[in-house]
Amino acid sequence: MIRITISSLVVLLLSLSAVSGQVPQVPKTIYFAGMTLRLNAAAQKEIQEDVAAQYRSNTHFQVKLDRINLYLPIVERVLREEGVPEDFKFLVIQESSLISDAVSTSNAVGFWQFKKATAEEVNLRVDQEIDERKSIVSATRGAATYLKKHQSYLDNWAITLVSYQMGLGGARNYYKDRYRGQQTMDIDRSTYWYLKKFLGHKIAYEQQVNQLVSNGEYLHEYPVTGPTDLKAVSKILGVSENHLKEYNKWAIRGKIPGDRTYVVTYILQGIVPERPVLASNAPVATDEGLSPLKKNALGYPRVEGNINKARQPDQIRINGVRGILASGNNQSQVAQQANISVRKLRRSNDLKPADPVQSGKYYYTRRKKGKAEEEEHVVQPGESLWGIAQLYGIRLHSLMAKNRIYKDKQLLPGMVLRLRKYYKRNEPVARVKLIPAKPKQQAPSISIEKQEIKTPEKSGTRDILVRENREEKKKVDPLYHQVQPGDTLYAISNKYGVSVKELKDWNNIGPDNLLSVGQKLEIRK
Repeated sequence: MIRITISSLVVLLLSLSAVSGQVPQVPKTIYFAGMTLRLNAAAQKEIQEDVAAQYRSNTHFQVKLDRINLYLPIVERVLREEGVPEDFKFLVIQESSLISDAVSTSNAVGFWQFKKATAEEVNLRVDQEIDERKSIVSATRGAATYLKKHQSYLDNWAITLVSYQMGLGGARNYYKDRYRGQQTMDIDRSTYWYLKKFLGHKIAYEQQVNQLVSNGEYLHEYPVTGPTDLKAVSKILGVSENHLKEYNKWAIRGKIPGDRTYVVTYILQGIVPERPVLASNAPVATDEGLSPLKKNALGYPRVEGNINKARQPDQIRINGVRGILASGNNQSQVAQQANISVRKLRRSNDLKPADPVQSGKYYYTRRKKGKAEEEEHVVQPGESLWGIAQLYGIRLHSLMAKNRIYKDKQLLPGMVLRLRKYYKRNEPVARVKLIPAKPKQQAPSISIEKQEIKTPEKSGTRDILVRENREEKKKVDPLYHQVQPGDTLYAISNKYGVSVKELKDWNNIGPDNLLSVGQKLEIRK
């Protein structure tokens, strides 16, 4: 108990120290949703005043920041799934400060400040029993739907952002298609105030978000299909009914109807002991050559189907999900190759717009599953959450939720991640020790007695014997390399001091240079 209290105190003090530090300065150029926004001196000064206002009270800022970091991982995921730039996460901060039941003077309600009619347009339920404007998952999905509709007309994410406040008709009348399709905009004193206010929130919080909440809490999601109520769900989750009511104000009377699946959110307490609390304490994965006491299953990802046509759409399945072997080097090329939209490629592979893709790697073309075939995975040095999710064909957020780990810096070699079941509330993530693999004993060299071999060319006798002796020695003690996400033949060859051609010859790798994660490569050094 003392250790937990001290840890929480240290995090709080460091957080307050960061808050009380220098206020972020507004740059001349801001990158937003793939656009370049150029600010003149007047705009910089105006936005800087908004940034400074956010930092005016350390106490207020920390309380708000904890609330932001509690909800924002869910906001980011939903925006990513819906194909809306993640920069729009700062808009929900601007709209409601992440207060679920916030109400504006114009009677807009909830996280994203929807009026009733607008909420119903984006398929949110609002009545005396349910108000999905107060659900972080449903409201964010509704906001994404609203923004995408406007973007289809305006073709400019900055103007689409402005339309969130003035409406689609208002934005079209105000801008007259002046910025349609443009990727660069000049921001000055005459720029609409709502966009400048948003930029102030982006600058104020973009270096502060994605940190742990100061007391180590996480918001967990639990899908529920009724009819049921929060009292019954509280018994399943092992939390109080009042706790669920506090974080699920969308269920006005505590009832969950059966018309659709709703997401119940609740707080998970505590921090896994091995999990780093601050970014500066992130584990350094330098344990190369270590092997776990508990071994991972081999052969993943499992690729089935017409392997010879893996680069064509609908020819292979990866872990039971349709996929493709990438030929392109960017998301647009791979999406075109798979005959799907870029948005669908991102959603199927948990990709952000700026994430790279790599030719010669497998990508999913349909949505991955909520759980994998294997029960567990032991984290190896250098692995990432995304790589593990791709390896087993499990949705990234499902992997995170099952293990209550949301950032790569929280991973430690030896952690046992669950791929099917959830870790229970307050149950720490298991971890196995990584021990150095025992060096294989070198077998004695095999000598071949020199025997006369009849051959038309006398000079060939010695060459044949030497060649046979070398081949026998190569078979004595080969090394093996297990292919990890991101590995290439070139990188592996450099690591072991061999040529790419040797790697291909030793392992019967064809001209496509195909590697599968988990594949064992023989290194005949």
